[in-house]
Amino acid sequence: MLSVRDLTGYYGESHILHGVEFQIAEGEVVTLIGRNGVGKTTTLRAILGLLDRQEGSIRLQGEEILGLRTDRIARKGIGYVPEDRGIFASLTVEENLLLPPVVKPGGLTTEEVYGLFPRLKERRKSQGTKLSGGEQQMLSIARILRTGARLLLMDEPTEGLAPVIVQQIGSIIAELKRKGFTILLVEQNFHFASGVADRHYVMEDGKVVDMIPNDRLEAEREKLQQYLGV
Repeated sequence: MLSVRDLTGYYGESHILHGVEFQIAEGEVVTLIGRNGVGKTTTLRAILGLLDRQEGSIRLQGEEILGLRTDRIARKGIGYVPEDRGIFASLTVEENLLLPPVVKPGGLTTEEVYGLFPRLKERRKSQGTKLSGGEQQMLSIARILRTGARLLLMDEPTEGLAPVIVQQIGSIIAELKRKGFTILLVEQNFHFASGVADRHYVMEDGKVVDMIPNDRLEAEREKLQQYLGV
């Protein structure tokens, strides 16, 4: 579904990405892992065309999207769950949910979204300022499911959340995978990532240096600890 080749990226004059390469098949959950500051979030932003300058190739279902405007990239069927969640505090849960436009057919209905997130249905008239961190994260994921996007980019969806909420997020990602969504996940909680992902791409110094299938994690544990510095 997604193929990234020789991707370089810059913030101003700062060269952050140095030839990033990876690919994701349709229906996979794949993670980008690595220490802080190695370029994981920048890679997500590059896929969306949000960097000051980027070069290389990003192909979505065989179509080159590098160089397109961000709004056109989104309309190709890519949804983004940012690290800061981006909830509009003055809007209700339902207003936040209905705000993003439908970009492709095949998105979930509002009732299907509420079926995945019953807590949001309970809080649908509550303002964004009244939501807990876990509820905000659920809303950040929920609102892109109506749009018809089939490739979901999620940046640190469990950061700062209580263990019970992390478990719920894991169950939601597993259900989205069963529904045929493809997910690229940036996640520092590797215990969580290992429970939901098919494969893990390791990043160092702005490039991908290794790929570890989830069923090889135990055998690769020592090498993985060296990569992550744990």
